[in-house]
Amino acid sequence: MRIAPSAFFAVPLLLLLLTWLSFGAVNADAEIYDQALQNLDRVAVTESALQRDVLMARAGSLRNYDPLVWEIADLYGIVGQMHCIASPGAHTAPAIEALAASVRRQEELIERFKTENALLQNSLAYFGLFGTAITRSGDDSRLLARVSALAAAMLHLTLDTSPASSAEVADRLDRLMEENGARDDPGIQALLAHGRMLHRLLPSVDEVLRTLVAIPVERQQAELRAMVLTHQSASRDTARRYRLLLYAVSVSLVVLLVHLGLRLRSRALSLQRRAALEHLITGLSLGFIDAPPHELGLRIERALAALAEHLGAERAYFLLFGRHGRTFHWSADGAALPDDWAERTRMLAARTTFEGKDVVQVPPAERVQAGPKTDSLSTLGLRDWACVSRMTGQGEVGLLGFDGVRSRLDLRSDERGLLRMAFDVFANAVGRQCLEQERVKLARRLQQARRMETVGTFASGIAHNFNNIVGAILGYAEMAEERVHPRDRSRPHLSEIRRAGERARDLIDQILTFGRRRDAARRPIRVSALVAESASLLRASLPPGIELTLREGGADAVVSGDATQLQQVILNLGNNAAQAMDGEGPLLIRTEIRQVRASASELPELLAAGRYVRILVEDRGRGMDEATRSRIFEPFFSTRPAGNGLGLATAREIVREHSGTITVASQSGAGTCFAVWLPCTTNFEDARSQAIPRAAPALLLGQGQPVLVFDPDPTFRLREEEVLAALGYEPVGYSQMAHTLLALKQAPDRFAAALIGQPTSPASGLCFASSVHREVPRLPLILATGSAADDPAALARAGIHELVQWPLIASEVAMALARVLPQPEDAMPPEEH
Repeated sequence: MRIAPSAFFAVPLLLLLLTWLSFGAVNADAEIYDQALQNLDRVAVTESALQRDVLMARAGSLRNYDPLVWEIADLYGIVGQMHCIASPGAHTAPAIEALAASVRRQEELIERFKTENALLQNSLAYFGLFGTAITRSGDDSRLLARVSALAAAMLHLTLDTSPASSAEVADRLDRLMEENGARDDPGIQALLAHGRMLHRLLPSVDEVLRTLVAIPVERQQAELRAMVLTHQSASRDTARRYRLLLYAVSVSLVVLLVHLGLRLRSRALSLQRRAALEHLITGLSLGFIDAPPHELGLRIERALAALAEHLGAERAYFLLFGRHGRTFHWSADGAALPDDWAERTRMLAARTTFEGKDVVQVPPAERVQAGPKTDSLSTLGLRDWACVSRMTGQGEVGLLGFDGVRSRLDLRSDERGLLRMAFDVFANAVGRQCLEQERVKLARRLQQARRMETVGTFASGIAHNFNNIVGAILGYAEMAEERVHPRDRSRPHLSEIRRAGERARDLIDQILTFGRRRDAARRPIRVSALVAESASLLRASLPPGIELTLREGGADAVVSGDATQLQQVILNLGNNAAQAMDGEGPLLIRTEIRQVRASASELPELLAAGRYVRILVEDRGRGMDEATRSRIFEPFFSTRPAGNGLGLATAREIVREHSGTITVASQSGAGTCFAVWLPCTTNFEDARSQAIPRAAPALLLGQGQPVLVFDPDPTFRLREEEVLAALGYEPVGYSQMAHTLLALKQAPDRFAAALIGQPTSPASGLCFASSVHREVPRLPLILATGSAADDPAALARAGIHELVQWPLIASEVAMALARVLPQPEDAMPPEEH
């Protein structure tokens, strides 16, 4: 057969044409664009994390600056990869360079922020330390008022660094500096030094934060993403046109080149199958995007079924190992998974994954030479198997697998890469589910915190009003009880009134304690000493029928916290246990060390991984049902008629403030066990035995010292004189201001102190106190007031030494007089008088 000379030229040209069309239809740049988009997504996530960590560092809740360094390094790494992806002369190069410049600017600002914020946090700590020390040890009311005003202004400056707030702090610093004795007091000088440091650093740090937030990284990222998407779309359109042209050329050459036409047609069918698989994966991804969180698991199983049907597999599964471990699987009828399939699949993937490949397919044993891989399939009863095992974006290892039980998988070599895309779709869906669960959990905790804050504020407001009423009841009950003969029949009734008032006062104290913030300084506490001290206090208050037992299993455990607050938690739990047993039965308090893993799911609240000490309080009382157990931590919920419902609520808030949690296990009729989880500290050497506050010393009675009593109301003045007389003082009462000033002028040294009763208005009381202070400057003045909102500066100018609550309470008046009067050596407490 003679071949035309032109055929020698046509065949190479056709081959070149087909080769050119084939390469054009492959779309080799798709992976590059996908990688670029993934890098841009990483930029967004890293930027969000960077801003979050900067704000946390500014708030003082970030322990070190390593996350900031890592995030800046991640941004540099991502920008470097983007430079490698962009070809020379590409249109995206200027945008990438602009993004790199923004990252460099962020690095400069972060370095400046770390330096200034470290000084800021250090000064804040020392400022609070010196301020607390001065407040506790100082006795100059004017100086304490200045220090308190400076602390309030500094707190406002931490929240608002405007020029007005800065000027207010500067003014408070200058006023404190001008105070008498301030220059000679090293504590005040240290407080002023740190205050000036904070006055300089707070506006500077906030300006750095504003500059950092203003960097247009998000806009640059959006512009770069638009460029990449444009180029990606153009690349796909070009590949699509090449495929169509290739198909047209293949059809036109089918008559002349049958063999070549068949091969081209096979290639086209392969591309169509690949496109169908891509379309399927894209549809699954879109279905995951708008899926409600509670339907995501069902949709993942349906997606596995769709992929398995496309690949001809009887079983499909997706496993996620790590902190957010998840397992999803689907199996056809008659191909159920065995019980230990997850562990066996993981081991099989570990044995068969080799040469750095993340997509592995083991073909049927009869088509390849026998070896370890085919032997592993035989032991599992499989004829064919394919899997994708790689790292997810959350740093966890995942596995997407397909089993061929009765037939081989219909998976071609050019489609294995699409399994990576399918893996990413499932991993992203599970990641979004985990993020949504964490968001819901955080929202629930925020709602609970707001609710507790509202309840505390409301309860505190009511408690303050009731405190005045209870104070009057106690005061009058004390006076009546003092004037009644011990054998009088009405004396037990008065005692019951006084005890009821004291119980009401204790309840008010619990409400106020529940409503106020607990910001005490944290110190290392040895748990064994804390439990032993709490047990000694608990034994004194338990009924005789309660048998208290201690069992120490964590003698070396040390926690960081406030000893008084943690002791209150143990006492509350112990008293609740005694009441649950009706005053008779065994009560066990034991401690143990527990190591919490990152995936500890048995706790109601997610704890950070680490070492914890667990304090368990167990009783054999009535127990609780599920309905009661779900509400025991609610404020004001109690199952006892005499209960107030604040003990467990206060205990849980204290433990949460110490970064721990409380769990409870109980059954009706089988007793209850409360477990307090507290994180252990690594600072064992610095732990010392913490001093637990003891009861205040007994009050001292007077020795007949004359005390001036001024009250325009004769009825109130008579009661105030009776209170002073009962305390051992000699009261001298006056109702008119002129007579009082005249008596002081005639005998300035006659009175040891002066008690100013409840006036018609606060201004009149201060006016009278100022007149007395000008007449007798050395006379201690005690003002009875029904309001806690008096101006400290005005009180200091009026010469007021002490404030007592009105109506008067004998114990409070006795303590005030004891503080302002020198006590003789033979003074005795009330019990011995």
